[in-house]
Amino acid sequence: QVQLVESGGGLVQAGGSLRLSCVASGRTFSGGTMAWFRQAPGEEREFAAAVRWNSGSTSYADSVRGRFTISRDNARNTVYLQMNSLKPEDTAVYYCAADRRIFSVSERASPRNYDSWGQGTQVTVSS
Repeated sequence: QVQLVESGGGLVQAGGSLRLSCVASGRTFSGGTMAWFRQAPGEEREFAAAVRWNSGSTSYADSVRGRFTISRDNARNTVYLQMNSLKPEDTAVYYCAADRRIFSVSERASPRNYDSWGQGTQVTVSS
């Protein structure tokens, strides 16, 4: 496993932007998949975006596609989630996840496939 630390959450008005960061440390890996999930109160954890560490191939949930962008900086062992045009329904705790394996597009969306998780960062979007 690796250790993941998220940052960048906060309070923003609808239509605003935030950028989340997730730094990986410890037993880092040269491949695999990193992803962002989110969980609103009383809801299940849901997939937002994922990136293959080596190729940079990305995938997104329909609810965020066109507004969110996931990217990674291999040299800094960091993955980012740029969130634009935020909506109140984007309010949630956002979690960074990682796994050494390379997943298909459908597999990336399942939280059960990831063995490392960060502690989460709160994002609140006011209307």
